[in-house]
Amino acid sequence: MPTVTVSPGGEATTTLNVRNDSDIVEAYTFTVVGECAAWSTVEPARVSLYPGTSETVTVRLAPPRSPEVRAGEKPLGVRVLPVEHPENVTVPETTVRVGAFREVRQELAPRRRRGWRGARYRVALRNQGNTPVSLALSGRQAGEELSLRTTPQRKRLEPGESAEVALKAAVRPLIWFGEPVSHPFEIEVAEAAEGGADAPGIAKTSGSAESSWSAESGGEPAVSGVAEGEFVQLPVLPKWLLILLAVLMALLVAWFALVRPAVRSAAKEAATTAQKEEAAKQQEAAEQERARAKPSDGSGGQQQGSGGGQGDGGSGTGRGGPGQQSSATIDVQTGAGGKKAGTYQVPRGKVFGVTDMVVANFQGDEGVITISFGERKITTIALETFRNQDYHWVTPIEIPENSTVTAEVTCAKPGTPATGRQASGCHAVLNVSGVLRDLRP
Repeated sequence: MPTVTVSPGGEATTTLNVRNDSDIVEAYTFTVVGECAAWSTVEPARVSLYPGTSETVTVRLAPPRSPEVRAGEKPLGVRVLPVEHPENVTVPETTVRVGAFREVRQELAPRRRRGWRGARYRVALRNQGNTPVSLALSGRQAGEELSLRTTPQRKRLEPGESAEVALKAAVRPLIWFGEPVSHPFEIEVAEAAEGGADAPGIAKTSGSAESSWSAESGGEPAVSGVAEGEFVQLPVLPKWLLILLAVLMALLVAWFALVRPAVRSAAKEAATTAQKEEAAKQQEAAEQERARAKPSDGSGGQQQGSGGGQGDGGSGTGRGGPGQQSSATIDVQTGAGGKKAGTYQVPRGKVFGVTDMVVANFQGDEGVITISFGERKITTIALETFRNQDYHWVTPIEIPENSTVTAEVTCAKPGTPATGRQASGCHAVLNVSGVLRDLRP
């Protein structure tokens, strides 16, 4: 069989001459073997020959236009099998030259992006030809505001191989206010010469985001066309933000010009009214205090002396003249499991008539507090039953001079104050208030 050359996607034929040198009628079947078997046929596939006769069959070659059939020389064998004498099988061979073709497909994704300074894209490349290609990528645009950079700038692809190239688009000046600005650009994919320099190109083809180009073997290197993209540059401050700032400025001006003076005037009037009311209340309280302190006549003095004799101070030493309002606070702190007492001593020459008493357990401690006026125990309270407790008497409980008000705390378990952390010890506060007056002989 003679050597044959075929182009991918095309068709070529060669011939094979078969002769019957036996002394019987023989039938022969033909089967293509080797790399070319998938896309080669023999016509006819079976012949019968009389002794001493021959016949020529046609071998038809039709390689597909696919990267699976690589360019180059490939062996072609045809197995000739005699039906009557299969042991005499023969395989004549020849060479098939498959032509090369270049076909590259590229796609820019996404085609359109938005941003302040720049965006990133992907250029997907695929070699659909049957020979390796080296590709060079470059970007171009109408103005000079946008810079385009691919990583890497060159890529070599084997037949059927795919790859992605990163593309970064960046714009130098920022847009602070206004409308978005569109920057269209193109990515050109060209075949580079094997020596490393970019090869000269032929006319561009498709201008869409996805395109392909092809060139047959022996032609000039080709440009794959251009993939179009767009970068939309957004302003840093959008229009709605400017409108909002304008509205806020208008409200601020209205506040300082109209609302604030009215509010300050109303607040000033309210403060003046409150001061006047407070002064009137203080004056009224002072007048009532002076009225209570001033004896009206002799019978009033006798009633007051009689009241002093009825107090819990005991033996009549509490008689005396009018006194003044007074109060004393006893603060008791003790550790867990401990006991501690706090006292207040009535000054010499005085009688303390207690009318009000307030006990505070603000930590929520557990334990017992015992309160005594002089020798008399007033009350014993479990701490865990209250946080604040107050007592009031119409008739004062009188405590004579040098006697004490005592608050004794037995701490079972410290509580947890408002801080949320358990205290290290118990803490109770007792406040007593009433009239402190002088003794009279």
